[in-house]
Amino acid sequence: MLVSPRYGIGSLADVVPSVLASLGMKGMTDRIGLDLDVDRVCLLLVDGMGAELLAANVDAAPFLADRSPTVLTTGFPSTTATSLTSLGTGVPPGEHGIVGYLLAVPGHDRLMNPLKWRLHGPGPKVDLLKAVAPEQFQSTQTLLDQAATSGITVTKVAPMYQSESGLSRAALRGGGFRAAFSMGDLVDGALTALRDGDRSLVYAYHGELDLTGHVRGPDSLAWALELAQVDTMARAIAERLPPRSALVVTADHGMVTVREPVDFDTTPELRDGVARLGGEPRARHVYTEHADEVTVAWRELLGPEYLVLTRPDAVEAGWFGPIVSADIAGRIGDVVCAAVGSGAVIRSGVEPLQSSLLGHHGSLTSAEMNVPLLVYT
Repeated sequence: MLVSPRYGIGSLADVVPSVLASLGMKGMTDRIGLDLDVDRVCLLLVDGMGAELLAANVDAAPFLADRSPTVLTTGFPSTTATSLTSLGTGVPPGEHGIVGYLLAVPGHDRLMNPLKWRLHGPGPKVDLLKAVAPEQFQSTQTLLDQAATSGITVTKVAPMYQSESGLSRAALRGGGFRAAFSMGDLVDGALTALRDGDRSLVYAYHGELDLTGHVRGPDSLAWALELAQVDTMARAIAERLPPRSALVVTADHGMVTVREPVDFDTTPELRDGVARLGGEPRARHVYTEHADEVTVAWRELLGPEYLVLTRPDAVEAGWFGPIVSADIAGRIGDVVCAAVGSGAVIRSGVEPLQSSLLGHHGSLTSAEMNVPLLVYT
């Protein structure tokens, strides 16, 4: 089943404004009906915990599965860099500009990977943090920064590498940072930070479930066992919440197992007329001077298991949100390709590791787009 992003009423971008409204921050609206009367909120983001995957693994996660979640959508593409920026800014990708896993940036022939904030593929070494400053590339003031300015104590609890990463500076700048070195350390760090100040917001990030799904597959025993660890972690936070606090659990995307990949690097008909191939296997940005011709060729070759749209058509369809500014539109592929079956457009030569992964996400299927929202007080 395909899902349209519910920007403004039920998407990941609507979570933090609703949390801040619950904390009494002026100018914020509870867009998703949290209706909380609290002074402290821990927002736990579990990378890769799609709503359908959670529902299919209730035995592994009795605490999280004990209540029916509100189901939100991610934005498009349903991928971490895009989702975290939507979460951190409260706006869709067409406004914040982190529109995919690999995207075009002005002044560079190579595509940019915003997760790592570096240029993709071989070429001269470039300090992209200086060449493409995160605060300028994504210039919308983050919600964490607004909250900190308003007097709310804001703390991010996440792996050390995220402290001053380009993506963190672009999507989640504002407030303090506490490194988490394990699940137990994340629980302790979140609870400690939650007690700071008169009002507090803690953003906590856990990434191992997503990694397990990519490598072993989201339908593997390994994934279910990792979900069981996430369940224990969430329970540990919820059972130790200080007074007038809430735990809000959500995710940045779901995941599917790819069974029928198509290899761009060994399929000349796909490569014809393509200057650069961005995005990721389930959601490709195709950069070309021949958008109409490439669109027709890709549709004919890939068939009904893929949606292949020109950039104007993808924008018109609302994939990236109701507003897409001209400068951000240039980051989107001239052609956008979303896998809607069990396929993906891989690159065995240029992206061998990614092409070997079992689990993928990025597209518009409900398994990838729908994420749970669970609230504990």
